[in-house]
Amino acid sequence: MTFSKGTNASTATLTKLRTPESYCPFSGMCTTCLDGCPGFCEIGKSAVRGKEVLYPQPFGKITSASQKDYPVDYSHFNIMGTAVGAHGIEADPDKAIFPAVNLETFLGANKDLKLNIPIVVAAMGSTNVSAENWDHLAAGCAISGAGIAIGENVCAMDPNVEIKNGRVVHSPNLSRRVKDFQEWSEGAGFIAVQANVEDTKLGVQEYAIEKLGVEAVEIKWGQGAKDIGGEVKLNSLERALQLKSRGYIVLPNPEDPKVQEAYKMGAFKEFERHSRIGMVSEESFVKRVEELRAAGAKYVFLKTGAYRPADLARAVKFASLAKIDLLTVDGAGGGTGMSPWRMMNEWGVPSVYLHSLLTQYCDKLAAKGEYVPPIALAGGFTLEDHLFKGLAIGAPYVKAIGIARSALTAAMVGKNVGEMVKSGKVPAEYKKYGETLEQIFINTATLKDKLGDRFDALPVGAIGVYTYFERLSQGLRQFMCGARKFALEYIDRNDLVALTREAAEVSGIKYVMDADADEVEKILG
Repeated sequence: MTFSKGTNASTATLTKLRTPESYCPFSGMCTTCLDGCPGFCEIGKSAVRGKEVLYPQPFGKITSASQKDYPVDYSHFNIMGTAVGAHGIEADPDKAIFPAVNLETFLGANKDLKLNIPIVVAAMGSTNVSAENWDHLAAGCAISGAGIAIGENVCAMDPNVEIKNGRVVHSPNLSRRVKDFQEWSEGAGFIAVQANVEDTKLGVQEYAIEKLGVEAVEIKWGQGAKDIGGEVKLNSLERALQLKSRGYIVLPNPEDPKVQEAYKMGAFKEFERHSRIGMVSEESFVKRVEELRAAGAKYVFLKTGAYRPADLARAVKFASLAKIDLLTVDGAGGGTGMSPWRMMNEWGVPSVYLHSLLTQYCDKLAAKGEYVPPIALAGGFTLEDHLFKGLAIGAPYVKAIGIARSALTAAMVGKNVGEMVKSGKVPAEYKKYGETLEQIFINTATLKDKLGDRFDALPVGAIGVYTYFERLSQGLRQFMCGARKFALEYIDRNDLVALTREAAEVSGIKYVMDADADEVEKILG
C-alpha cells in the first residue's frame, strides 16, 4: 500500500498518465512507458518544461493542498456525546439547547484578546489569489469577530512601496490590507502582520505598528505546506528586476543578459521569487519579541510549521519563555497559495502526529508550572467536526483553529456568485433560490440588520465568509451540545475516541473499545 497519491500525475500540476488504469504505485509511472508518447505525466512535462512542473498551476488563480493519505488523520477519531448532565449551563432541557453554547474564546498572555468564534485565518501573503480576494476575506473576518493575519512579503512585493535606508516608510498595499479589516471591525477579532526574514530586515512590523495602528504581529518560522521560504511567480522582466533589487532570490537571474534574451524570445513566461529561510535561536527569538514589544506591539504571535519534533519543542519552549500571546502550529498536509507540489505531499510531520506531540510538550511545561501560550492548530481544518476535534485533541491549551484555504474559498465563491447576481447572471445552481442577494445568500437580511446603511459598501465576498463561519459556528454548537459542553473551556480530550489502535497510540486518545471502562464497571457493578 502506498500513502502517496498521484505520484506522477495530478490535477495540481496539470499532468496525467497515458494509462491511468495501469501504473506502478510507487513510481507513479505507467506500467508500460511507450516510445511515441508526448509525455503528459510529471516526468514527461519535466523533460520539456523542467522546474515549472515543481509547482501547482496555474499560479495566482488557485490554492492547493496535499493528496497524501496519511496513516492517521482526524477522520480516525469520533466525537463522543452523552445522555447525562451539562457543563457550563444548568442541566435543564429548556436551557441546555445548542443555541446557548458560547463560542467566545480569548487569546493573549493576559487572556484579553477576544474572538467571537474560535477561528483564526492563517496568514495570507503576497500571492495573487490572496491579494485579489483580500478585501472580501478581511471584511468577512472582521464582521464575524475572527482573527486574520497578513502574510509575508506584502510590503516588498508592493510596486509602490517606499523604502528609505533599507526600511519601509510607506506601503499602499499593506495599508489597504490593514484598513480592509479595521474599517469593518466591531471590537472582537484581530488583524496581525506576519514577517519573514526579508520583512524583518525591512522593518515591516515596526511600520505596521507605528504607522497603521496594528496591535498584533506574528513571527513566522514556517508552515505545514513547506519548509522553505515563501515563493511567487513574476510575469514580467521589470517586476523580476525590481524584486531582485529588493533583496529577494529571483530565478532565473533577471540581471543576466542571456536570461533577458531568453525571456524576450518567449522561452519562458515567468520568473520565480523566493524568500530566505530563517535561522532560529533562543537568544535571537527572545530579543526579537522584546524589540516588537518595545516598538508598541500589544500582542506578539509565533507561527511554526511541520518541522521535526525537536523544533516543535523549541517553539513551545521559546514561546513560553517570551510569553507569546498565540502559538500557531501548522501540520503537514495543509494548503498553500504556492509551494512545491511534491514537498507539500512528502515533507513534514502530519497534523494529528504534530498536534499530539504538541499536547505532550505543553503537558510537560504545565507540570512544571511554566507558562503555556494560547495555541491555535492548523493543517487542513475546514468543517465543524474538524474544529471540535482540534480543540479536543489539544485541550486545554488550544483556544482556536487556524484555517486558510477554506476561508479563501468562501471569499472567492461569495465574490464570484455575488458579482454574477448583481450583474443579473445568476448561476443555474442558485436560481432555484431566487434572483437577488437577499434570496440567494441566506444571511443577507441578518447582515443588513447588523450593518445598517454600511451594508451596501461591504465587499460581497464577505457575505460568503460570514455565512460560512455562521455554518461552522452552528455545527460546532451542535457537536458541543451533544457532548454537553456549553463553552469551549469544557471541551477535553475525553470528548474524542480513537477508531484504531494506531490512532490511539499516536494521540493518547482512548481507543473506542476502552473508553469509559472504569465508569462502565461502576455502573454495571
